[in-house]
Amino acid sequence: MKQGDVTSRGGGTVREVAAATGVSIATVSRVLNGRGNVAPETRELVEQALERLGAAGPRPRAAARAATGPVFVRCPYLLTDYFGVIVSSVAETLELHGRTVLLNAGEAAQEAHVLTRLPNRPGIAGAVLILPPEPAEELAALRARQFPFVVVDPRVPPPRDTLAVSAAHAAGARALTAHLTGLGHRRIGVIAGPDEWLASDARLAGHAAALADAGVLAAPGLVRHVEPTMAWGRRAAGELLDLTDPPTAIIGFNDKIAIGALQAAAERGLRVPHDLSIAGYDDIDLSRATSPQLTTVRQPLAELGRMAVSLLVRVLDRHRVQALHVELATELVVRDSTAGVPTR
Repeated sequence: MKQGDVTSRGGGTVREVAAATGVSIATVSRVLNGRGNVAPETRELVEQALERLGAAGPRPRAAARAATGPVFVRCPYLLTDYFGVIVSSVAETLELHGRTVLLNAGEAAQEAHVLTRLPNRPGIAGAVLILPPEPAEELAALRARQFPFVVVDPRVPPPRDTLAVSAAHAAGARALTAHLTGLGHRRIGVIAGPDEWLASDARLAGHAAALADAGVLAAPGLVRHVEPTMAWGRRAAGELLDLTDPPTAIIGFNDKIAIGALQAAAERGLRVPHDLSIAGYDDIDLSRATSPQLTTVRQPLAELGRMAVSLLVRVLDRHRVQALHVELATELVVRDSTAGVPTR
């Protein structure tokens, strides 16, 4: 393969990559052109150098993708009733398009560094990345290598020109808080997800907007950031309920967090919703299995998967895609866990 088969940007050359890695120019060229006759450790060394050089480095030639090749689906979490719904929808929709799935899932997959190797894996048509834990720089590097992928529910702001699909987090949280302020609540506790997640920031913004509509300033002391589990929800709700001036309502930005809050309330002899209103987010099956059933926000989980596949297939079929970040509408679902402010 001739060196001329790859291009360069901003003055970066194949020769500079070779000098930075200590391998031959021919080897760098083989990596950039997707050739298979390179040792894995050498390929990784060159790819790391390309990432460091960034925009100044040479650009790999776009590899030809199999028209019906498998799609790499990365969901590095347990496939429970949240992620499982999204992954199932992705798989079913890909099958309708005649494509198979290469699944990378489970919490152990969070430690795997797979994105840098994806462009060189033969036969893979593209990827669907669900709440990817990788930093934006790694996603940008994958985009720069012209590998087609779509991000579902990005954890961090997606790089420019990256296809992404998510729910309308801010609008959903705003509707939920507006429901509570409409019931008379003004002191509302929030148990949010990790503070580095894009969804958490958007939902808190929606929450603050609804409070402002009611003439209330958001109180930082009523917000907790935790992992989205029942155990953490129970612990955070306990902290809020043990305040000198506890909230009259608690929102969990995840139904499991809200169920943990129900447990914390029961431990303190509080009746929901007579003494305390509690609401969740997502509308997973568990939200209808509690007593009382949870008021929550329904996310279009299955539609997130379908939309991601639709965007990816359009790219693979070389159609123009102008909407880079698609937000799908959420729906407020009012059940039995919220009521008016109790008299104390």
